[in-house]
Amino acid sequence: MSTIPVGRLTLFHTRYQLLETIRVPIAVIGNLVFPSLALAFFVLPQRAVSGDPVLATQAVAQLGLFAVISACIFTYGVGVAEDRALPFDAYLRTLPAGPVPRLGGRLLVGGIFSLVSLVPLILIGALFTAASVTPGQLVGGVVAVLLGALPFLFAGLAIGYGLTFKAALPIAQVVLFPMAFLGGLFLPPQLFPAWLDTVSGFVPTRAGRDLVVYVTTGRGATAFDVVVLVAWTVALAALAVWAYRRDQGRRFR
Repeated sequence: MSTIPVGRLTLFHTRYQLLETIRVPIAVIGNLVFPSLALAFFVLPQRAVSGDPVLATQAVAQLGLFAVISACIFTYGVGVAEDRALPFDAYLRTLPAGPVPRLGGRLLVGGIFSLVSLVPLILIGALFTAASVTPGQLVGGVVAVLLGALPFLFAGLAIGYGLTFKAALPIAQVVLFPMAFLGGLFLPPQLFPAWLDTVSGFVPTRAGRDLVVYVTTGRGATAFDVVVLVAWTVALAALAVWAYRRDQGRRFR
């Protein structure tokens, strides 16, 4: 009996999940619009920021990281929890193909929406601010944003597999916005009081933010930021694996 290659199955799941998400436009529009509105309302009117190449680039980079983190938390967290409540998801998880095609499709869909969420920010930054990067810095910045968001990809999976849909939605919001503020994605860390700046240095949003700003402006990151980012990524990846195995053991033993 012939079998369908894992890669082809992964593309099937990617197409299915992509179409399923697009059929609820507000799920896509919200992720696209909110970071761009934050840039338009809070950065553009401040000519001291939007008119300065370094500060404007820093602002776009910070909000770009927030956009991708938001996509990770809601796509992998709320999205997985919602799918787990559906009978069709339980059926898919009993099929002999295993978890790789389904999870691979979800990762690809999240990656697509993460990249799409950066487009309006980059356009607004290029057209209406003094933000300026070389092509190499632009590509490096996108890569740095994706790396900086890795802890939240695993955090989203941990939320999705560990909680019910009703619990996942508020928890995702509680995780996203305080971590974004504490990491300096809304307000530059230079404006933090000393105690808050110290605490901020230990959270993954600050480490990711400093990495992205360093790649796009040449300022901000330290070796400690890399250590913090790697540590959070490993810890949250372990939590996501535990949540998945716990859910699998409870529902399919």
